[in-house]
Amino acid sequence: MNDGAILLLTDRPDRSAALETILNTVGRCEVVAGDGKLSLGTRPIAIVADLTLTRRESVGRLRAVLPVGQATPQIVSQVANPVAGRVVRIPVICLMRSTSDQDLRQARDLGATVCLPAYTAPHLVAQVIRDQVSARSETASGVSGQGIVRATEALTGLFAAAREGGDMALGVVEAGLTPILAAVREGGLTQWLDTVWTHDDATYQHCLLVAGVSAQFVNFLQFREQDRQHFVRAALLHDLGKARIPQAILNKPGRLDADEMAIMRTHPVIGYEILRDSGCDAATLSAVRHHHEMLDGSGYPDGLAGSAIGDTVRLLTICDIYAALTERRSYKPPMPMRDALAVLESMDTKLEAGLVRCFGDAMSATTA
Repeated sequence: MNDGAILLLTDRPDRSAALETILNTVGRCEVVAGDGKLSLGTRPIAIVADLTLTRRESVGRLRAVLPVGQATPQIVSQVANPVAGRVVRIPVICLMRSTSDQDLRQARDLGATVCLPAYTAPHLVAQVIRDQVSARSETASGVSGQGIVRATEALTGLFAAAREGGDMALGVVEAGLTPILAAVREGGLTQWLDTVWTHDDATYQHCLLVAGVSAQFVNFLQFREQDRQHFVRAALLHDLGKARIPQAILNKPGRLDADEMAIMRTHPVIGYEILRDSGCDAATLSAVRHHHEMLDGSGYPDGLAGSAIGDTVRLLTICDIYAALTERRSYKPPMPMRDALAVLESMDTKLEAGLVRCFGDAMSATTA
């Protein structure tokens, strides 16, 4: 990152010093505080906006430093590169004082590629920039990047439709399945995870993680291609019901209280009902509704036990738990693979032990 600068736009001088210090470990950081102006000739390679975006002047400051050609983002922000004749992607990190749907939508409309809570530790902000720049340095034709673009396009459209009560175009999911399987098979699960971890939306990130882990599992098991696609479809859609869960609950750091947990636990049924009304297949519907069921009957929403839980659900539940344990959050580091597998093995009354062992072999194969 020697060419260009990371711009830190801030209206919180008390925080800017620590953030500037850590960002300088990634690349040259230039702070633009208050009514400060960007140095002449500075080319941004990343932007961190530690601003209150509900203020008109803050919105103006962010817009003023976006590179010429910055597009209204769909999935990532882009700046035209007339020399190379292609699009170069730069990270735009917004540190959010509020994470309501409206505020997140506004940030993305302004060009945010990642929205993080304002309390995110500076070293985690720096890591996100490293990850984003690394992911965007790959060629646009890279198989892993293409898979994530396709999958994110599918999730963005489906979650928006679910949230607003519109029609569900399930066909877009089908277009994303083969690229996901190919990305994991050819680029490896580690590359997929490293790219997914740069995604800003925690729910999308989790769905992409589960889809990648699921693709690794069924590739390892050498399922038929049709069965692989069915399983990855279920993984991609399993948390669709969270589209109707309040953002304050979805993004809460730490444990949910009893009332919040009760609301969160409605998401499997919500997702099931949305997809059922959209004509989704029975296997996917079962996986979406039952991915939190446990063999001992302690799961939800229907308290299924033993043989009442089908094979697809048993496989998906393992992938879902593993992804939740190993994913990155602003308030916690990811659990190492070995520790996450040990947690799965300890759940021997809830998960099928033979499948857990096989899953461990599949995950270990990614580091062999």
